Amino acid sequence: MKLKYEKVGAGIVITGCNSDATGELIIPDQLDGFTVTSIGTYAFYKCTRLTSVTIPNSVTSIGDNAFSACDGLKSVTIPDSVTSIGHYAFRDCTGLTNVTIPDSVTSIGDGAFYWCTGLTSVTIPNSVTSIGDNAFERCKGLTSVTIPNSVTSIGVNAFWGCSRLTAKTIKASPATIAKVLAQV
Repeated sequence: MKLKYEKVGAGIVITGCNSDATGELIIPDQLDGFTVTSIGTYAFYKCTRLTSVTIPNSVTSIGDNAFSACDGLKSVTIPDSVTSIGHYAFRDCTGLTNVTIPDSVTSIGDGAFYWCTGLTSVTIPNSVTSIGDNAFERCKGLTSVTIPNSVTSIGVNAFWGCSRLTAKTIKASPATIAKVLAQV
């Protein structure tokens, strides 16, 4: 699978791939002798035949809409080097069932996992301080979520439409549980 990319500063930003991309994608940590540092905006938008993605440890950010509408995507490996997950990064990835957010992430962007209806469980690490607006909105399959005390900001409708969440399936402080349930 041929990746599209551009050199920005001292690093490489992945900007896309050929239109027939299918199956498993393992993004290399270097291209043309330069380190891959980020997944760009809309890089894999509507790559519906991708089933799994492994992001290298050199990547620090996943751009806005980077994997949105990849409805065939079932799994993604996000490395500990990533500090931010962009707005709508995995929007409409309806096949995504599990995602591990690494301890390095400090913010989850607006709508990052919006309409990921196959997502069943999410553990948010202690490093995260903010969950954006609509971050997990309409994740109808979500039955379990763990939100640490480090989260000081939960955006508007962050868990709206996650009707399977209950006080018993949310692991968080009582105040956070109440805030989440008020959105469901």
